[in-house]
Amino acid sequence: MATIVDVARLAGVSTSTVSHVLNGTRQVREDTRKRVEEAIHATGYRQDSIARAMRRSRTDSIGLVVSDVTQPAFAEMVRGVEYEAAAAGHTLLLANSGEDPARELRALHALTDRRVDGLIIAPVGRSHRKEMADIQQRGTPLVLMDRLGGIRADQVGVENAAPMREVVLHLVEHGHRRIALAAGDAAVSTIAERRQGYLEALDEAGIDVDDSLVLMGSGLAPDVRRQATDLFEAPGRPTAVVAASTEAAIGVLLAASDLHLQTPRDFAFATFDGFPNADLFHPRITTVTQPAYEIGSTAMQLLLGRLEGEAKPSYRSVRLAPEITYRESCGCPN
Repeated sequence: MATIVDVARLAGVSTSTVSHVLNGTRQVREDTRKRVEEAIHATGYRQDSIARAMRRSRTDSIGLVVSDVTQPAFAEMVRGVEYEAAAAGHTLLLANSGEDPARELRALHALTDRRVDGLIIAPVGRSHRKEMADIQQRGTPLVLMDRLGGIRADQVGVENAAPMREVVLHLVEHGHRRIALAAGDAAVSTIAERRQGYLEALDEAGIDVDDSLVLMGSGLAPDVRRQATDLFEAPGRPTAVVAASTEAAIGVLLAASDLHLQTPRDFAFATFDGFPNADLFHPRITTVTQPAYEIGSTAMQLLLGRLEGEAKPSYRSVRLAPEITYRESCGCPN
């Protein structure tokens, strides 16, 4: 196996010069840098990342924990995090929590055991917030992403209550009074905030809350499918449904398909997050689309600020604005 000495000998430079080229710790003349890089390629030299990390007390790695990377919003957040991390020379280590607090905790332990330089977390409902606070106390900075609150930390997410309120009031303007909410687990902060926006809209419209129209629970598509089927089959079914997540939206639409119900003919429909390429759906679906990529990139920028030792007297909380697009599914014209 090639060593740094082999690279230095072939390039005709000192080992310290090779080290400066590898680590970017000092300016090196362009012709010298080129000779070193050619020697690295010719010898097949690979730097010992573990030894380098021990010398620098840094691993140049970032841990990211989300509930389900297959969900469109989380997939975009991951892309945003990864882009900023790579641009800063960091490797991203990704874990899925599966909305399971125990699994999330195992992921946090695994990542901290690998001495990641920092963590970005989209916490599950009933997350181990004390453990997260302890991780910060032990010197590993972290940023909360998407699901905010619970500990004092930098955090970035989207406005949830106000957009949900606006969508529900829009359905009221279309003449709907029996508006259902496919919510999910209120222990997840985003779901709790979106439910709050729904309740505020009903209150503003003078509509009494009917708890039978609010579908709580896991929020996973199979569970929502069963709940929505029961709701559609009950007397006085809703004339409109709003889903609080893509997963809940899938459950509602599967239930409607099972019962041969269509939007907007049989019920108006809108959802938070929605689906990629939403314009390909027929009818096209009204969606509240959060800037997921920007949430991820902002989370990583906040973490980089901590890693680079920027003096910050307090933690930052950033809320980005989503975009509401009204389409045919809620009864709007094409």
